[in-house]
Amino acid sequence: MTQSTPDSARAALIAGVGCYVLWGLSPLIYQPMGAAGADAWEIMAHRAVWGVIWAAGLVLLAGQSAQVRRVLADWKTLRWLIASTFLIALNWLLFVWSVNHGHTLETSLGYYLNPLLNMALGAWLFRERISRAGLIAIALAAVGVILQGVALGRLPVISLTLAVSFAAYGVIRKQVKAEAQTGLLVECLLMAPLGLAWLVWLSLHGTGHFGATPAATFWLAMAGPITVGPLVLFAWAARRLPLSTIGFLQFIAPTLSFFIGVAQGEHFTWLRGVSFGFIWIGAAVFLWAAWSRAQAARSALKSQAEPV
Repeated sequence: MTQSTPDSARAALIAGVGCYVLWGLSPLIYQPMGAAGADAWEIMAHRAVWGVIWAAGLVLLAGQSAQVRRVLADWKTLRWLIASTFLIALNWLLFVWSVNHGHTLETSLGYYLNPLLNMALGAWLFRERISRAGLIAIALAAVGVILQGVALGRLPVISLTLAVSFAAYGVIRKQVKAEAQTGLLVECLLMAPLGLAWLVWLSLHGTGHFGATPAATFWLAMAGPITVGPLVLFAWAARRLPLSTIGFLQFIAPTLSFFIGVAQGEHFTWLRGVSFGFIWIGAAVFLWAAWSRAQAARSALKSQAEPV
């Protein structure tokens, strides 16, 4: 994390809140695309194609063109990004399908689980130590998932797939020595040929929706900024904010999605409410542990700075 002045720290906090608010409200962007007639595959194709345009513009503004060329020429790095592209494409496709088929609450559960799953993966893959509070948070989340499965009458596949795919994506991106914008551009470049081919096929058969109506054209074009914009805000904020702050902010997105799902009348029983209650308690324990660690670290730094 870079050193910052109070003004830049405030700007970073605004950027961090902004990125998670955009992610949380993104169902309200993808749902009008679906209402215009586009299915998840067509929306995904637009995300890839428009993502290339927006990400390329940001890479140029950041002066990272040389880094993109270096990544494309390095097979080891490119191999990691091929794997991350598959995972993020799966995540995007399932999310878009879910919010357009009445499963926004399940997407919310998935992203509540994500930070807790990250903690478990860190312990498993990187031998990171999990505190007692962390174990309690994971156990509470597990109970929440089990209750969610009972409430739904099936395994919450959407929630688990979103959580696992995004957590695995994060693990892989940790191995990639490239900025977030560069990595996203390469991922979109890998997806774009298939996406463009699909859009051309739809156009040739008269079943594409871009250009069909002004509303459909507008919403499908929004696939670019809603894909790239939040990630850029996140990348900028993450370099300037403590990890503990990021830990707090990451629960904004699933909370907003939860309220969207409830407001739109998705099936919400008392048992489903109890399952979310366990998830929220687990998240609260996670946040309390993160806050305690941050306080302890600040106290240690303060004591070291004081004269003997």
